[in-house]
Amino acid sequence: MSNPTPLLNNLGQNNAYTTDIEARRERYKSIRKRSAASSRQSVDAAPDITSSKAFLVLLVLLAIALSIQFVIVLSWHHSRHDGHVLGKASSGRESLREAVRKASMVVKSVLPSKKQNDATGLKNDGSAPPHFFPLVPPLPAILNTRNIPNSKKLMSETLSGENPTVAGMTLILADFIEAMHQSNKELARRETPHRVQRDDVHDAFLNLAKTRLRPLEERYRDKLIFPIRVDDSIFVSLASFRDYLLGDTLKGAFDQAKHPDKLFIGAVVQNCFGLNPYPGEEGVQCRTGAQVVGKDERGKDKTQVSDAPPDRNGIEEFCSSPTHKKYCLSGQVRVLYLHENESLGPAMARYYASKLWGGETYFMQVDSHLEFYMGWDELYVNELKSTKSFPKAVLSSYPPGFSAENGGVLMNESPGARLCSCEFSAYDVEANIIRINSGVGYSGDEKYPTQIPFIAAGFFFTPASFLVDVPFDPYMPWCFMGEEIMLSMRAWTHGWNIYAPRKNWIAHQYRPGRMGLPKFWGSVGRMFGRPGPGFSNQLQLRLIKRVKYLVGYEDCCTKKKLQQEGDELVLIDVEHYAFGDVRSREDYLEWTNIDVADKKCHPIEWCNKGELL
Repeated sequence: MSNPTPLLNNLGQNNAYTTDIEARRERYKSIRKRSAASSRQSVDAAPDITSSKAFLVLLVLLAIALSIQFVIVLSWHHSRHDGHVLGKASSGRESLREAVRKASMVVKSVLPSKKQNDATGLKNDGSAPPHFFPLVPPLPAILNTRNIPNSKKLMSETLSGENPTVAGMTLILADFIEAMHQSNKELARRETPHRVQRDDVHDAFLNLAKTRLRPLEERYRDKLIFPIRVDDSIFVSLASFRDYLLGDTLKGAFDQAKHPDKLFIGAVVQNCFGLNPYPGEEGVQCRTGAQVVGKDERGKDKTQVSDAPPDRNGIEEFCSSPTHKKYCLSGQVRVLYLHENESLGPAMARYYASKLWGGETYFMQVDSHLEFYMGWDELYVNELKSTKSFPKAVLSSYPPGFSAENGGVLMNESPGARLCSCEFSAYDVEANIIRINSGVGYSGDEKYPTQIPFIAAGFFFTPASFLVDVPFDPYMPWCFMGEEIMLSMRAWTHGWNIYAPRKNWIAHQYRPGRMGLPKFWGSVGRMFGRPGPGFSNQLQLRLIKRVKYLVGYEDCCTKKKLQQEGDELVLIDVEHYAFGDVRSREDYLEWTNIDVADKKCHPIEWCNKGELL
């Protein structure tokens, strides 16, 4: 990995960054002092009545009256807000303490705070919500969370719900990841006859998840961590595995956005950092994916895995750019790092990324190898608002592909395609899981987006209140397949309608095996001394039973059968990441013409014809 010191100087993570923050603090303090001095002069010139007890009592009573009025108005506003943004009325059963906590958070988000003087924030003027602070620097990799002041307090206040912050959330995740990093090292050191087995790895993960992630999940179950800002801001969940296009993706997203000041990134960067990447970490020798190096005697591709240099860090490329540095300094790029050999697959990486959300209006999930069309942000917001069921609506599609790289810039829009078909996978490692696919596209003269039955994990765009109804599942490690059908069924049964956007304003680099890029399952195998995908596949085959249990695969994955096979652990807390009560699982399977018993997906005519608005 390249020496981080020059970059830190460029970005200002040490001296420049601290100096910039402290300068803003001092300017803010100076303004406050001048304001206070002016106030004192005015008071000194006032009549003596201002120092009387009667006058002071009157001021206190007036303050109390104004406070009561504010709370009443605030409560009324939030009732209306919940109805509009969450798509449901307040239950009325929320405890007084929770109501006060929410009101306090909202008050802090609009009133001046001493903590607000150390960021450029939403409008680059110190007006960002207090839960943005302290900012977690996006660099250096791994170490960016190591020197946050009062880290234990931030974690405690986030876990208790007393004063949650983006920093506290990031630190909780980093703590889990570091504990897992050390646990994996210990497991990997086991030698024959005690060599680590599949269930040992899964059990170790569950023990850490139960102690470090479950308390977080329980604290914020069925509620938002932060109040939603109604300002059309967009949070982009971006999971990246050893991706050389991450930097271009970030540049394209900001450069092509109409409102880059309203764009916030939550990136989970899973990279190989090489040998001895930082003090106290021996690291690993990086390796390529299975690269095609020729043909064998039968004319088939011959592949080889070779040593490789440390991965490019797209965050470093983006934040060191003079054009984009400001977005990193303002806290618009939130980053969580993992060593590549502790990657748990895309579903888990997206769970991490979802926790970096900071109250933005919209939630967008994408991959880290994209191109963006000019004005993409406003186009998707307007498209979402044009759906019949907005705000309980989700936009999703498989974007068109690109091969020639263009720095994250998509030059032309194209007609959208609907996700209208599916199949039961025939691959052994995917164990007959349902895979979704595209159907008939738009003709170009449709007045409104039409409904589809599926959500693609590589792109969906929705109001952030989606996170309340469909929180990401923290118990889906090592799963490469299954997340899309679960997202689709969970969202629909919670009352969310899914739509295909009429135009494509992003493009995706689809990556066939011939590209030789590294995959997470190769890293899992190397971590535990079993090169190749086999060990990771064993883990996935166990964990995918969680999905199959929920979907209704009665041939393999009823609760009774899982218990008989010793796999009941895959159902931990499953009821909290299951279906809603607005519509049923059976309704969904009938609506989509899916026959789980016979393992068949039949044509979905209403989707291909665009019949539902």
